[in-house]
Amino acid sequence: MRRRLAGIAILGLLALTSAACGGGGGAGSSAEPAAGPATITMWTRAATQAQSERLVKAYNSSHKNQVKLTVIPTDNYQPRIAAAAGAKQLPDVFAADVIFVPNYTAQGLFLDITDRIAALPFKDKLAPSHMKLGTMDGRRYTLPHTLDLSVWFWNKDLYQKAGLDPEKGPKTLKEFAQQATTIQDKLGKDGKVHGTFFGGNCGGCYVFTFWPSVWAAGGQVMNPEGTTSLNDRPPMTEVFTIWRELYDKKATGPTAKEEQGPTWTGFFPKGEIGVMPMPSTTLGLMPKDMKIGVTPIAGPDGGESTFVGGDSIGISSTTKNADAAWDFLSWTMSEDAQVEVMAKNKDVLARTDLAGNKYSAEDPRVVLINSLVAKGQTPFAPRFGQTFNDPQGPWLRLAREAMFGDASKLPQLNAEITKSLQQ
Repeated sequence: MRRRLAGIAILGLLALTSAACGGGGGAGSSAEPAAGPATITMWTRAATQAQSERLVKAYNSSHKNQVKLTVIPTDNYQPRIAAAAGAKQLPDVFAADVIFVPNYTAQGLFLDITDRIAALPFKDKLAPSHMKLGTMDGRRYTLPHTLDLSVWFWNKDLYQKAGLDPEKGPKTLKEFAQQATTIQDKLGKDGKVHGTFFGGNCGGCYVFTFWPSVWAAGGQVMNPEGTTSLNDRPPMTEVFTIWRELYDKKATGPTAKEEQGPTWTGFFPKGEIGVMPMPSTTLGLMPKDMKIGVTPIAGPDGGESTFVGGDSIGISSTTKNADAAWDFLSWTMSEDAQVEVMAKNKDVLARTDLAGNKYSAEDPRVVLINSLVAKGQTPFAPRFGQTFNDPQGPWLRLAREAMFGDASKLPQLNAEITKSLQQ
């Protein structure tokens, strides 16, 4: 999870290899498919290993074509993609963190699959945020692969002990702060329980958990082109103010300021946190006897949104097996794959029309999470990684000043973010 949020794009290396990668159509658009059943190659990063393995296993057991999956350590994934692109040795199919898909698309690494997507009967039901980032100049290059959403979890047992209604989570960020403060005041005297928690030294953590409150309030963090930062104005500044007050009240735990990402999701499962933003994928990993409420992230005064993270997947521009690759990719979007493979394992679905399937219907929390796919956002910026994920980047400096330092520096630091986005 930490690397998914905090990974840094190796764009310099991609830039060096882009000339060798060709354009969006690529060699695969005209290559002849192999006669008879084909075996295609697929790469994914370790962060999505479980979902990828389940999909490949199900496909291989029911199709003559076969998929040979290679899982690459997340830390090494982007350099491996860059090196393979330069050598024209990309796999037939590869997944990528959705945030970095625009960069790969611009480098010509993905095959144009616009017409193939247009022929899908459920084309308008695919996760809109993932589809947006896989589109360039009106052409489509990727499909959703895995989705991870940011939501608020609350501990019902701690709520009850603190005198709060265990069945009513926060509906606004202000209510979130009130409930976290109550938990801290009533149960936090021994230092073992805390009202909330956040990754105070992790740029990706701020993005994943704070930005949905901005969107829920009707605001934006950037212009649509991803070249101008809006993080020095409301509602972003109001979100920072509410969280800073929680920190000043010592309701966020003693290590929030130093948290760089590795353990930011590890405290809630221990029963130590009252309410906090969490990745939706962690719901299935929680202790079985833990009573957890789930609710959308809200703005200061209401609304709801989510950061739609995860991975997208596309056909490489150099494939010689485009038809076989598409057969696999389109199958992963089918009802059979989405329901019997993904939903059965409590994964978030890539299709909005299947949110209320027979498996998710067993748990209203899963239905709620699936319903947020259509409401959430995945921000677009060509230089997202260097600007927002890089621990040396300008976003983390702005966030830390807003949370722990001199908020009057925000306009200056925001200008640095914009400068980074426009490089």
